[in-house]
Order: sequence, then C-alpha cells, then structure tokens
Amino acid sequence: MSETQITRVPILPLGMVNAHMIRADHGVVLVDAGTPGAEAKFERALARQGLKFKDVKLIVVTHAHTDHAGAAARLRDLSGAPILAHEDDVDFYTRRKPMTFCPTSGVGRLFLKTPVPHEPYIGFEPDIVMTNSDTVSLKDFGVDGLVRHTGGHTPGSIAVELTSQDVLVGDLIASGILIGGMALTGRAIRPPFEDDPRAVAQELQRLVDSGAKRFHMGHGGPLGPAEVLRHARRLSKIAPTACGNGHCDHQSH
Repeated sequence: MSETQITRVPILPLGMVNAHMIRADHGVVLVDAGTPGAEAKFERALARQGLKFKDVKLIVVTHAHTDHAGAAARLRDLSGAPILAHEDDVDFYTRRKPMTFCPTSGVGRLFLKTPVPHEPYIGFEPDIVMTNSDTVSLKDFGVDGLVRHTGGHTPGSIAVELTSQDVLVGDLIASGILIGGMALTGRAIRPPFEDDPRAVAQELQRLVDSGAKRFHMGHGGPLGPAEVLRHARRLSKIAPTACGNGHCDHQSH
C-alpha cells in the first residue's frame, strides 16, 4: 500500500461543506458525494491530480443528507465505481422515505426552514450495503483501512478509519462558525442535526481510544484528538431527547 493521501474537495466555500478523496494505489476512493450537481467539482479535483472519473474505484457515502449523498448517483454513472453505504439509511437514499432531521439548536431549527436541507437528489440503491455488525475492508480498493457503522448522526452513518490514524467521519462532528471556516475552525461543535448525542459521544470516544489523530469532517476541520475528546465528553452529558429515541422531524423530499 502506498502512503495515504487525503485531499479535501470543497463543495461550498470556507469549509462549509467538504467531501474527500483518498488516493489509492491505482486510483481514488471518494468519501461523500457533495450536493446535487457537485460532480463538476469532483472532476476538477481529480484533474488537479492528473486523474479522471475512470480512476475512481469506490464511492463511500457517510449518510443520506443531501450535502453528502446529492451527487452520488451521477458520480457512479460517470465513474462506474460502486457506492458503499449502510442499510439503515437506504430508505432515504432510495427516496422511499423522507429524510428525518433532529435539530441541535436554534440555528438548526432555522436552517430546517430553508430549502437547503431538503434539496432533492437522484435516488439510488447502494451497490455495497453494510449492516450494523459489518466492517468493510478497503484493501481491495487500494486503501489501507476500513469502513465502520457509527450511527448517532443518522441511523446509517458510517466512518472511514485508516491505518494512517486519519478518520473521515462525515457529520459525526463539525467545527467553526456556521459549520465552516469563517472562524474558530479548531473548535468542535455539533452539526445542525444529530439524532443521538450520546451515541455520537461513544463513537468519538472509541475513535480517539483507537488512536485516531486527525478527524476529517463534512463541515469545517480537520480536528485533533484532544478537541474531539473535549467535545465527546460534553455530548455525553446531554440528556436523551425524543430525537434520540428515533422520533425526529420528518420532512418531504
């Protein structure tokens, strides 16, 4: 295996929405697919490394929110690469059920009233479907690491854990002002939506305990383990809510 190279793909400015590319021995693994129509951003990011869509070997979608899954179907069409995702979000990916949202603050509740979280995307069936007990090795795709179910943010959230001590965690954690790079990028915050803060805290604690040194996220970041651990300890003290019991707000596609 070659040395791990992670490249951020900016979907929106100032780190507000990120996807990532992991450079593999014979191509790349994409982690998240950005918003609908973001395939051009991936094309440019690939070209900067002398690559094309045909060099994409796998598309990992960490969860079903539109800013992470929005261009997945188009990226699969363009690259021929399979999509890996978790079964607990499949009904959202296929559009059989409306996405659910559990706001974490007043900002999240206001955000939920805007069109942004509800932007529709082309539904898809993942090619590789994980279950709760699964771990998927990435060695067949040239990457030294695995994918594991994390839950907490959405029912089917997953994370990529690399032997380089890098982890790509989607929206398990965020950072900065207005979830991005405007200021305080080194300070962890909750994303606008989160199903179960205590489940998130347990997963972040597990990742730190397992030796993760760099947390790459969908909003802001990256962060080191000390700040992630501080955030996890704060989350663990938040009392469960109706959202934490699966009773989130259902919104139309």
